[in-house]
Amino acid sequence: MERKEQLGSYTLRWPAGVFPLGGDTLALGRFATLRPGWRVCDLGTGSGALLLLLAGRAEKLSFFGVEQDPLAARTARENLKENGLEGQILQEDLRHTSLPSGQFDLVVSNPPYFPLGGGKSGGPARCEESCTLEQLCTTAGRLTRNGGRFALCHRPERLVDVFSALRSAGLEPKRLKLLSHSPAYPPSCILVESVRQGRPGLKFVL
Repeated sequence: MERKEQLGSYTLRWPAGVFPLGGDTLALGRFATLRPGWRVCDLGTGSGALLLLLAGRAEKLSFFGVEQDPLAARTARENLKENGLEGQILQEDLRHTSLPSGQFDLVVSNPPYFPLGGGKSGGPARCEESCTLEQLCTTAGRLTRNGGRFALCHRPERLVDVFSALRSAGLEPKRLKLLSHSPAYPPSCILVESVRQGRPGLKFVL
């Protein structure tokens, strides 16, 4: 059964078997720094939801996505085409992507949150079965130009892991936002944006 969601002026569709749209993706689409004309790459793009969200924020963007799952990659291509957006979706392992190094102004990702052996389950969309956090950040660091940005969402309990992986990949954490369902609950998600070869200095975003 196909599902549909309206994202501003764009329509997102995804069939059963493709990871559904969630609040973390919506928040990341609003959080990432973006400028008109930027080259944008989504690692593990799934249905292409992040690309549609970013398309609604700035003009003349160049879109690229990397997705290993054949059904999800096809869905992302269809979503771009049906919304009149040009872009390239590569069906390949993001750890070994053929995209050129240092070519992107912004890389984004909503990755699997749980490490192998972490007590969680849910397949490669939720667990690091096919790509670890460190491998994701290494690829993001390679693709991002000097001064370019990498924005991702993750779990609060892995904040130290996120910062460590980013710095190891030459990506300096610069912006951090904590998300919670209400003031009565602790944060359930973190949004982190880093800059390739950036200077140290972290700002909290309200």
